[in-house]
Amino acid sequence: NGLLRINGRWVSLPPVEHRLMVVLLDRYRAVVSREALARAGWPDGIPGRNVLDVHIVRLRRRLAPLELSIQTVRSRGYLLEEGRAEVPVAT
Repeated sequence: NGLLRINGRWVSLPPVEHRLMVVLLDRYRAVVSREALARAGWPDGIPGRNVLDVHIVRLRRRLAPLELSIQTVRSRGYLLEEGRAEVPVAT
């Protein structure tokens, strides 16, 4: 239905982001490959190279108020965990 409830708070997710989130929640605190996320988000084939990256950025923004973060695991995929994502500070 596109709604996610975490700790009593609700967030509405568009269809693609909802499908990605289902996979990340199913594998909470475990690495999910880019390929697995792409298959979940676009069952008929991902429309382009950076499309998954764009949707991950959007999901990160939506999840931040819920204190969930999606971490990039280099050369492996993504990992959903509790806590705020670290934001780099400009110096």
